[in-house]
Amino acid sequence: MHTVNVTAADKAERYREVLPQIECVIADETDLIANLANTAAVLKATFGWFWVGFYLIDRRRNELVLGPFQGPLACTRIGFGKGVCGQAWEKRETVVVEDVNRHPGHIACSSLSQSEIVVPLFDADGQCFGVLDIDDDKLAQFDDTDAVYLAQLARMLTQAHARQAV
Repeated sequence: MHTVNVTAADKAERYREVLPQIECVIADETDLIANLANTAAVLKATFGWFWVGFYLIDRRRNELVLGPFQGPLACTRIGFGKGVCGQAWEKRETVVVEDVNRHPGHIACSSLSQSEIVVPLFDADGQCFGVLDIDDDKLAQFDDTDAVYLAQLARMLTQAHARQAV
């Protein structure tokens, strides 16, 4: 399934339908990896994006390490501030890239990736513990609508991560 251009209202409606479903899936599960894996699967199935996954911070090496994902082979490790994922981690904010080929420092894990959004994930203490990375094989697939709803999703995952830490 490939993405198709949809209006912001259509996209918002899809998020309003899928986020409660994800919330139900992760509500009673305390294992972060299981929650991230199911979240990636639901997002990929719902939106048909090229790649959906997570990178988790390895603080000993100050780099992101590949976590659960859906899609083709991915980069395994990404340094702090490197690529779109490392930039989102460093800036502590969502980064939306309409054309990865024009983005300074983009790391091409796949030449098919054309647009990307990366949302940082924070623990209960406000420390970044990873990022949600989504790529598509079409240009300009991500916008403010995605940023808003994926930030809501990130907060849900933060709550799930906090339950695991207890």
